[in-house]
Amino acid sequence: MDDEFEALRTEPDPVTRGRRATELLARYQQRSVELSRLRRAAIEEARDQLGGSYTEVARAFGLTKGRITQIRNAPPAHRTFFGVGPLDVALVGRRILERDGLVIATEDDTVAAHLIGEAETLAFVTERVVIDPRDEWEPPRDAIVVCGPASAHVGHLLLGRDPLIGMGIGDGARWFIEDTATGERHPSPLDDSDSPRQADHAYIARQVHDGRVVVHIAGLHALGSIGAAHYLAEHLPELYAGFGDGSFSMAVTTEFDDLTPTATTVLIPPRRWDA
Repeated sequence: MDDEFEALRTEPDPVTRGRRATELLARYQQRSVELSRLRRAAIEEARDQLGGSYTEVARAFGLTKGRITQIRNAPPAHRTFFGVGPLDVALVGRRILERDGLVIATEDDTVAAHLIGEAETLAFVTERVVIDPRDEWEPPRDAIVVCGPASAHVGHLLLGRDPLIGMGIGDGARWFIEDTATGERHPSPLDDSDSPRQADHAYIARQVHDGRVVVHIAGLHALGSIGAAHYLAEHLPELYAGFGDGSFSMAVTTEFDDLTPTATTVLIPPRRWDA
């Protein structure tokens, strides 16, 4: 990062210099937040080692007890579930013949708003990214990607890395989530020909790849992604406690009243990829 800083100082083009300075400011800010989180975690670990006394921790860290109290207000440990940041929240745009640009489905827009709100409470700098379904886009940094395997290249790419759960198309061109360990397939309750109901399944994964964290959400229908986003927001601390910085995947089922989740249950329990 020192090399990038020095290169920026000598950049002759003001537009390039200004844009690059904006990017680095966001990155440095996120590193600062992560350092605060790491220090808070270190304080809690040191307190346990020193008999539960913050006074002893303050002495060991060379800080006042008041400063230790301030530091304890840093972001919680489970912030790192989404990586360090900045954080892209990526959705797939849809093409409509009479429109020039990309259109976002109402369900996907709801998912993005919920995820961005949750990420910002954890002190992330976020950017909403709309993926053109014709492009072979891949996350360049930490990201939350809301995309099924049929919607865009990135959904197929991310799901292809999962050794435990997959998606496929069954009878009547109906998508299902499959537990590859058992072979059990789970089509969407929305598609049940006998008794369809307002519910959907969704895939959730956290994968660490090439030094970045990608959290992947894919509902069998767009509705399912809303349920997955709410499940993540409500269970982040326990998921981080169970899987730390590792890669895992799972699936959930959510019942809905219109676009509002009313109940979510675990369809396929979370399992670590390297287990």
